[in-house]
Amino acid sequence: MPVQTEEAIRKLHTCDETRYAIHHALSILMSDGDTVAPRQSWRGRAVSAGYLGELSYRQARDPALKEAVDTVLQDSGAAPEDRRLAELFQEDMQDMLLFSEKEYVENQKLMTEASAAWHEAKEKSEYQLFAPFLEKIIAYNRTFAARKDSSRDPYDVLLDRYEKGICTKSLDVFFDLLRTELTPLIRRIAEMPKPRTDFLFRSYPLHLQRAFSDRLMAMMGLTRDFCAIGETEHPFTSGPNKWDVRITTKYHEFDPADSMFSVLHEGGHALYEAGVDDSLQFTRLAGGSSMGIHESQSRFYENLIGRSLPFSRAILPVLKSYFPEQLSGVTAEEWYRAVNLSEPSFIRTEADELTYPIHVLIRYEIEKQMISGSAQVKDLPGIWNDLYETYLGIRPSCDREGILQDSHWSGAGIAYFPSYALGSAYGVQMLSNMEKDMDVWGPVEKGDMSHVTAWLREHIHRFGQTKTPGELLISAGVDPFDPHVYVDYLKNKYTGLYGLS
Repeated sequence: MPVQTEEAIRKLHTCDETRYAIHHALSILMSDGDTVAPRQSWRGRAVSAGYLGELSYRQARDPALKEAVDTVLQDSGAAPEDRRLAELFQEDMQDMLLFSEKEYVENQKLMTEASAAWHEAKEKSEYQLFAPFLEKIIAYNRTFAARKDSSRDPYDVLLDRYEKGICTKSLDVFFDLLRTELTPLIRRIAEMPKPRTDFLFRSYPLHLQRAFSDRLMAMMGLTRDFCAIGETEHPFTSGPNKWDVRITTKYHEFDPADSMFSVLHEGGHALYEAGVDDSLQFTRLAGGSSMGIHESQSRFYENLIGRSLPFSRAILPVLKSYFPEQLSGVTAEEWYRAVNLSEPSFIRTEADELTYPIHVLIRYEIEKQMISGSAQVKDLPGIWNDLYETYLGIRPSCDREGILQDSHWSGAGIAYFPSYALGSAYGVQMLSNMEKDMDVWGPVEKGDMSHVTAWLREHIHRFGQTKTPGELLISAGVDPFDPHVYVDYLKNKYTGLYGLS
């Protein structure tokens, strides 16, 4: 390898150490701010986020870093991991430098302020408290897209940040398939007798739910040695490295399943982060390859495992050890049917597997209107409510159960939502290949998920960002990606649950 390339690689790794330290600080600030920090502490975080943004921007503007990136990318003999690191640095640098330093820092501050405004708006169910911030966030995203590539549809440019290579043309086909195939089944099921669910809505003391969450984490292979759990309004997972992963949940006294499936979902994200190879830690190559791949892991544990009959047989005795009176006489079959109840509902994170992709479809359609300018910010609550009525036959009664329910837009995460539906579909194909390699359900019925995690670690987790999303899908046997497999899975599961032919 030429000396010049060796020096360039050393420069990249030195800069990566600085980048990691900034990322570490921002990650802890965000996690703290959404869990235990006082409500008004956002003012101080905004200042810190702005300063850390300045440091990131100045690094991206460093001519020596650009020279190092160019040198590695021009050397065809450079190791694949070094080239991948250079590619990721190049992408970050190009995106940051679309804005002046002042603009970039102001955008960093805006995200902190918008998050605080969203929390207050949701608590009070007053969209107008958040609307001015959303206006600025939409403007920021439009500016980013226009400066990044004015020749492309701006929403396609935004999609690249979360799932590179995906575009509205392919997503329109994907969501049209989901809409046309699933909505008739949703309507049929709405007319069918419902399974028994009364035991899900009894009083479940919160301190026992918290203890059960620890037990559930342990069953997943998540220990407090490297994975913490907190509480917040909208659950998320964060963490600067595999030895410091933080998941969150939200507890409801009369709905213990909500926190249980939240822990399974966020725990899936955490297992991905914790499964990245040690050699990649503290570098730009650690972490998930894309949001669609990340969501495939969280939705895998939440739904494909967590809402399966074998897992129901494993988890019900554990639940009964914490809540013997509430679950007295309940069978595993009854639990399975209850947690797979399908009916139109307002809250995406609480939706069943069958209606869930329709929630994502609604957000996808609204985001396209946001970015194209065909919808005004002041009109978005009404558009949201109309789409829920059109697709699910229900209409939100307030902003809290409508447009304010998700935190993503407060963090500028426009174009993130399609990743949830894509991830769900990816996961179904991964499961199909996993079942060809081993007995998935025998151990799961005994409460053992270690073999599932080991398979996913071998095919997905360990690679971090050294492979592109497409390469990882090939590694997991999702080649080609076929959304009909996902649709068939949902139709087979729910026609069986409701005795439909």
